[in-house]
Amino acid sequence: MSKIFVPRFCTLSEVQSEYKNKLKTADDAVQIVKTGDRVHYGLFCGIIQDLDKALAKRVDELEDVTVYDSIWAYSEPPAIVQADPESKHFKYISTHMSGLDRSMNKQGACWFFPVQFRENTKLWAENVEKIDVAMMQVGPMDKNGYFNIGPQVAEAWGVMGRADKIIVEVNEKQPQTHGIQTTLHISQIDIITESSNNELPQLIAKDATETEKKIAAHIVERIESGTALQLGIGGMPNYVGSMIKDSDINDLSVHTEMFVDAYVELFKAGKITGNKNTHKGKMVFTFAMGSKQVYDFIDDNPIICCGPVDYVNALEVIAANDKVVSINSCLQVDLFGQVNSESAGIQHIGGTGGQLDYVMGAFKSRGGKSFLCTPSVRKNKDGSLVSLITPRLPEGSIVSTPRSATHYVVTEFGAVNLKGKTTYERAELLISIAHPDFREQLEEEAFNMGLTRKSSKVLV
Repeated sequence: MSKIFVPRFCTLSEVQSEYKNKLKTADDAVQIVKTGDRVHYGLFCGIIQDLDKALAKRVDELEDVTVYDSIWAYSEPPAIVQADPESKHFKYISTHMSGLDRSMNKQGACWFFPVQFRENTKLWAENVEKIDVAMMQVGPMDKNGYFNIGPQVAEAWGVMGRADKIIVEVNEKQPQTHGIQTTLHISQIDIITESSNNELPQLIAKDATETEKKIAAHIVERIESGTALQLGIGGMPNYVGSMIKDSDINDLSVHTEMFVDAYVELFKAGKITGNKNTHKGKMVFTFAMGSKQVYDFIDDNPIICCGPVDYVNALEVIAANDKVVSINSCLQVDLFGQVNSESAGIQHIGGTGGQLDYVMGAFKSRGGKSFLCTPSVRKNKDGSLVSLITPRLPEGSIVSTPRSATHYVVTEFGAVNLKGKTTYERAELLISIAHPDFREQLEEEAFNMGLTRKSSKVLV
């Protein structure tokens, strides 16, 4: 990191005095931002709100300001984008791309910053040219001068370690989170603002489709008691959770990058014991997003362990637990076993996140499995179908998980294990879970590409 973070000892009176001296309004706080600066807006549910609105007021007096965040999770664009929709003054950068980020990207108001999630702490600390001002939401200060970062430690310490100045926006609604490096001391902060205490953004998963329910069923039948679960967001992972809740699978643990509603429901059902090798009894994650019940569950809950992403997503840390099961969605899989989870051709859809971290970490785990899931087809506006099992990824597609790392691929027609398989075996297995309408065509393409023999039969 570019500077050392050692909180200094302060008496209660010193803490109170320092708080008063560092306290400013949001409008006054953002005066330290200068033309040409690079500014970080915070992480996930800790992204600032009042400071964003204050900075937007300065749009006409600033030039060439670059603003980063991890994922904009609110329903409206940042105030700086609304104030500067043509990006003449502010350039807005996302490391993941939410639905709103994608919309802004199409308008030329947001750009993507490719990352490998487990590397993010080092990336910010050592490889970004500079961060002039880091802003983040925190919970209220305690009597010892510590502010809780909330349920999004992730790469926060890399960002703060790189920043010349740190501004915190105090939000009383931030959950007080237990874990690793979850607090920031007043002596490490340059400016404090007290926010309007906005509600945290809620990420509500849609109900699972019939196709997603079939995919979930193929996964759940391969999950054993004693598993350490990593689930993503969305209807299908939540449905996996509901199927497990109604099954005889038990003695589960949580080691995941993202903590979501499904874990709360599984805990309430008595399915989660935390009986794993690392952080026994704890539910480990690096950030949380979901409904209000997620934030209420996390708040001051001693079984919660939120930690830095370079630790939580480290392959060796994931793999230290037995029977890790990782479940993530993807967009396309080609007959080589290459997985695209980020784009439709050159059209950007989402970031890599920690998918590869958990694909590799789960495989290293004793008895571990990773599942990459996609419907077999996509329906066009005219009603025609496009196969998402493809001979080759379309031009411009992003390889999120290389063929050497891919373990299980799942569609509504089944789950196939590509590990330990030759190129022709992989092609045949993938064709077997493609939509029946496309299997003959895929067989012909596989033969023309030299992946299979002409006499190959589709495996059933």
